[in-house]
Amino acid sequence: MSSRNWQLRIQDILTAAYDIREYTQELTFEQFSENKLVVKAVLYDYMIIGEASRHIPQHIQESYSEIPWRLMGDMRNVVTHEYFQVRIKLIWQGINNDLPLLIQQLEHLLTIENQAD
Repeated sequence: MSSRNWQLRIQDILTAAYDIREYTQELTFEQFSENKLVVKAVLYDYMIIGEASRHIPQHIQESYSEIPWRLMGDMRNVVTHEYFQVRIKLIWQGINNDLPLLIQQLEHLLTIENQAD
């Protein structure tokens, strides 16, 4: 049993996503890819996102099946265990194309679930 409730895990995901957005908002792809510190910070936050997503109860995942729970966990596995396969261009595309939607989906989830409490 986890020591943290799932709502806190969702907040962990959101915090990591906000941080990624903050680290990269003023950068071009070239600036991002050349800045090892920012790349490593982003990858660390993706690991947090993936790890936290693995602790969301199944009934929540099923209720919000549009959220890419499995993909988040898989991303963590690649960054952690298959780090040599990480493609910076794909990370950049995810930051710009997928992360904004994920943030929106998770904020909506928390709003709905907090109203239910």
